[in-house]
Amino acid sequence: MDFEPYRGELVAYCYRMLGSFHEAEDLVQETLLRAWKARDRYDPARASVRTWLYRIATNVCLTALEGRGRRPLPSGLGAPSGDPGAPLAPALDVPWLEPFPDARFDVEVRADLRLAWAAAVQVLPARQRAVLVLREVLAFSATEVAEQLGTTVAAVNSALQRARAALADVGDAGAVVEPDDPAVRAVVQRYMRAFEAADVPALVRLLADDAVLEMPPVPLWYRGSRDYGRFMERVFAMRGTGWAMRELTAGGQPALAAYAPQAGGGRRLHTLQVFTVTDGRIVRNVVFADPRVLDAFGLPREILPGEFRSQR
Repeated sequence: MDFEPYRGELVAYCYRMLGSFHEAEDLVQETLLRAWKARDRYDPARASVRTWLYRIATNVCLTALEGRGRRPLPSGLGAPSGDPGAPLAPALDVPWLEPFPDARFDVEVRADLRLAWAAAVQVLPARQRAVLVLREVLAFSATEVAEQLGTTVAAVNSALQRARAALADVGDAGAVVEPDDPAVRAVVQRYMRAFEAADVPALVRLLADDAVLEMPPVPLWYRGSRDYGRFMERVFAMRGTGWAMRELTAGGQPALAAYAPQAGGGRRLHTLQVFTVTDGRIVRNVVFADPRVLDAFGLPREILPGEFRSQR
């Protein structure tokens, strides 16, 4: 019995449940190990292999979520800062939400892998979260979900209704815009060129008036193009000019890997920036500096002098 063809979609499922790519990989490994040990007890008359694996994965995720709080972004923890010179102290005790590295798995990239959606579902209790993902994202029937969760169809329908109501209270999880949409790519590429040129006014012109900049694991975040621009002036003053950027996607969103200039002329991987673009303007940039997040995307750590143009 070959379970490997299901690994990618199971990782995406566990990511939606946990908000962590690294934990999702670990939980899928545990799921497949449990499935292998129980393969002799699998009954094809009761469920397909895929449905059976999702039942195991759901139980593994629910166990992992017991007693845990949500994985937030900085904007979910408090008010924005108005001080562009505030200390950039990371909060390493916070289990931050992580982005999903699209290129790692051949899975359908959908709106429900976006950071805003992943952050929104973190407010749901674990079983409601499972019902929402299984029913509305993965299109399992209410009967199948009831079997996976060991409950009734009525309970599944009730949990789904409560989950929908809770997400309505959270607000819009973000507009669905494809990262390869020509208009979106044009905005991100203009941002990339402005960043490489350290042209803060050009960066600011690409922002919505209430654009958000946040930088986990630093709990600090900013709202508004003015403060965003002031902070970028600080970045270039601190780290210098001559950055290099590389385009990619994260959770179906346009993203840029930013390489900071080094004394010897090369450039070193500094951050992953994940963008939300609406109506031709950048409305949010979530900047990840955690080395484990950067490693998950398989990005080269350094770009030698003269090589950075080939990285695009």
